[in-house]
Amino acid sequence: MRALLARGARVRVLDDFSTGRREHLEEVLADVELHQGDVREPQACAAALAGGVEVVFHQAALPSVAASLERPLLAHEVNATGTLVLLQAARAAGVPRLVYASSSSVYGDAVPLPAREDAAPRPLSPYAASKLAGEYYVRLAASLYGMHTVALRYFNVFGPRQDPASAYAAVIPRFIARMRAGQRPVIFGDGRQSRDFTYVEDVVAANLLAAEAGPECAGQVYNVGSGRRHDLLELVAVLNRLLGTALPPEHAPARPGDVRHSQADIARAGRELGYRPRVEFTEGLRRTLAAWR
Repeated sequence: MRALLARGARVRVLDDFSTGRREHLEEVLADVELHQGDVREPQACAAALAGGVEVVFHQAALPSVAASLERPLLAHEVNATGTLVLLQAARAAGVPRLVYASSSSVYGDAVPLPAREDAAPRPLSPYAASKLAGEYYVRLAASLYGMHTVALRYFNVFGPRQDPASAYAAVIPRFIARMRAGQRPVIFGDGRQSRDFTYVEDVVAANLLAAEAGPECAGQVYNVGSGRRHDLLELVAVLNRLLGTALPPEHAPARPGDVRHSQADIARAGRELGYRPRVEFTEGLRRTLAAWR
């Protein structure tokens, strides 16, 4: 959103604030048009898309494996049905372009790493399955209705403004919050599980590239990651170094639905979208910590 405003774009936001926080918009409220509503509601989507919208960045989701295990029907309603409702509203409003936030979780554990977009998805959770269903709806909108849609599979996005207080907080803000308070971070499992941690500015850049991509990219899916992976023990070690602490992790039982290893092959996104990650892992953590301070 801030990147779009910096380009001089007119921005309209649709959010029900069920997972996001309104205060994150306070500094830009005078510059955006805010619609508070649910992506599952056709009227809310229609109102948000009225009046010549050029592109939709579809980020709305219930973004949690753990939440989807507890409430699988809700995960499907928000992530899959919500996507279909939004696509129908976009088609009715004549919106030509939509960029969909998918997830690396669609790959599951059985895909050789680094994961390529042509690998067969094998979701391990209702969250992953619902994001994959959304991908299929987005592709159908391109093939059946001629919309310029692109799906981006995000790999473990991190950066400022992530909420560590959420019951389903991502691992990096959760670790930072505990370690800044002098508490040991909690790892579910042995800590050797690895992730392709991707700084939020690189994800923003990928969205802007996808929104401007040529017709050959319509209906396609692309990985958005750093192309590297780091295990959770390494994450703790880097945070200890940056924070000047020496807090060993606590270990808890591994959780069902969690992917063991994740890493993106970003060659296709680089070749077809011009995507190049700019912020490496340690620098991203340093920037995130600076924003907290």
